[in-house]
Amino acid sequence: MPAHPATGHEDADRRRWWALAVIATAQLMIVLDITIVNIALPSAQRDLGISDADRQWVITAYSLAFGSLLLLGGRLGDLFGRKRVFTVGLLGFALASALGGAALGPAMLFGARALQGAFGALLAPSALGLLSTTFSDPRERSTAFGIFGAVAGGGSAIGLLAGGVLTEYLDWRWCLFVNAPIAAVTAFAAFSLLKRDHTARGRRTRLDLPGALLGCGGLLAIVYGTSEAVSRGWSDTLVLAALGLGAALLVLFVLVERRTAHPLLPTHIIADRNRGGGALSVGLAMIGMFGLFLFLTYYLQGIKHFSPIMSGLSFLPMTAAIVLSSTGFAARMMTRVATRNLIGPGLLLAAGGMAWLTQMRVDSHWAALVLPAELLLGFGMGLVFMPAINLATLGVAPHEAGAASATINSAQQVGGSVGTALLNTVAASATASFLATRTAAGPAVRAQGAVHGYVVATWVAMGVLLLAALVATLMIDHRPARGGAAPAAVPVGEAGKARVEAGVDARADARAEPRTGARVEAGPERPRLD
Repeated sequence: MPAHPATGHEDADRRRWWALAVIATAQLMIVLDITIVNIALPSAQRDLGISDADRQWVITAYSLAFGSLLLLGGRLGDLFGRKRVFTVGLLGFALASALGGAALGPAMLFGARALQGAFGALLAPSALGLLSTTFSDPRERSTAFGIFGAVAGGGSAIGLLAGGVLTEYLDWRWCLFVNAPIAAVTAFAAFSLLKRDHTARGRRTRLDLPGALLGCGGLLAIVYGTSEAVSRGWSDTLVLAALGLGAALLVLFVLVERRTAHPLLPTHIIADRNRGGGALSVGLAMIGMFGLFLFLTYYLQGIKHFSPIMSGLSFLPMTAAIVLSSTGFAARMMTRVATRNLIGPGLLLAAGGMAWLTQMRVDSHWAALVLPAELLLGFGMGLVFMPAINLATLGVAPHEAGAASATINSAQQVGGSVGTALLNTVAASATASFLATRTAAGPAVRAQGAVHGYVVATWVAMGVLLLAALVATLMIDHRPARGGAAPAAVPVGEAGKARVEAGVDARADARAEPRTGARVEAGPERPRLD
C-alpha cells in the first residue's frame, strides 16, 4: 500500500535530521574545546604554576595534535568506516577530557590536551564526511551545512561563554570534565542513529604510513618552531631548525603522495582550486581569529578586570552574529551566488572588525570598542565557514570523503595553532619593546604595554584576513548550477561516476549537459539537474 513507503520515507527523513543533531553536537564539542579553556586559563595557570611562556601550550597542544593528525584520522575513516571511527573518537575524547580535568601538574594537563586533539582528529573528518554523504538533496544540504557552519563558527565563542560559567561557579577543571558525559551520550546516539557508511577496504587500499609520518611530522615541526619562538625568538637555532625541518618534511610528503598508489592525501583533492582556495582561506582566517580570542580574554580579565563569566558573556554577540549570518543569509545565498562572493566579502567584514579593535586602549569601553568589532567579525565569518566547508567535499568520491574533510579541518586547526603562537609572539615582542623604553614599570605602565602588544598583533591579524580575502577572490570560482541546484557537484550518469572516481569535479559534466532549466530525463541512474 502507498502509505507504507511514505511512512518509511518520513522515518528516513527524521533519522537524517537526528543524525545531523549528533554530528553537530560532536562538532560543537570539538570546536568548543579549543576555546573553553581560554577563559579558564588564568585560573589553571595559577593553580598548576604554569609559566607565562608555557601557558599557550594548554591551547597549542590541543590544536597541534588535532591539526597534525587530521589527515591520518580522515584516511582511517575512509578505510574502516566513518561511523566506527566517529564513535571511537567520541569515547576517546571523553577519556582524555577526564584526564585533563584531573591534572596534577602542567605536564599532565598538556598531555591530556594533546590526547584530546588526537581523538578529535579521528572525530572531525568523520563528522564532515558523514554529513556530506547523509545530505545529498540540494536544499537539505544547504540547510544542513548552514547549521554545521554556524556550529563550526560559533562554537569557539560558545566555548568562551561556557568556560566563564564553569570557572566562575564551579572550577576551571569542569571545563574539561563536562566533555565526558556529553561525549558518552553522543557516542550512544551515534551508534543508534548513524547508518553504516562506505569504506574503502573493498578497494584493496592500505594505510599510507610513509605519508602519515612525513605529513604529521612536518606539521608538528612547523607549529613547534612557531610556538618556541615565543620564548626563544625567531632567530634562535632551535626555532629555525624546527621550521626548516617542517618545510622539508612537507615537501617530501608532497613528492611521496604523488607517487604512492594509496596516498594519505590524494593530490587531486587539494589541486582543485575551489577546495584548495577554500582551505587556504579558512586557514588564514583562523590565524587571525584564534589569536584574537586569546588577546581579548586577557584584555577583558587582566586589563578591564571582568570576571570569567562576564568575559564569556561578552563574546555572545559574536556567536549570535555568526549563527544569524550563516543560517539566515549564507545558507540561502549559497545556491544563488558565486561562492567567492560570500567568502571574500565575509573576510573583508572580519578584517573591518579587526581594524576597529586596533583602537583598543586601557580605558576603552566594551560597548564602544569590543561590541562593534565582534558584530563585524561574527557577520563576516558567518559568510565564510559554511560555504568553505561545503567546498571541502565538492565532487569528491565517497571513498575519499574523509581525506577531503580532513583537508579543511587541518587548515582550520593548524591555522588556529599557528595563529595563537605567532600572534602571541608578536604581542610579547611589542610589549617588551614598549616597556624597554620606559624608565618606570608600574602597574599602569605594564597595562599600557600589554594593550600596545595586543594592538600590534591585531594589526597583523587584520593583514592576514585581508590576504585571505584576496586568496578567496582569486582562487575560488565555484558557481551554483542554474535554477538553484545543489551547491555540491553531482555526478551525471556513468560518465560522471567515473569522473568522480578519478577525483575530477563533476561540475564539468553538468556544464556539458543542455542547460535549459528543464528536467533532464535519462536512464534510472541519471539524477535530476534542476
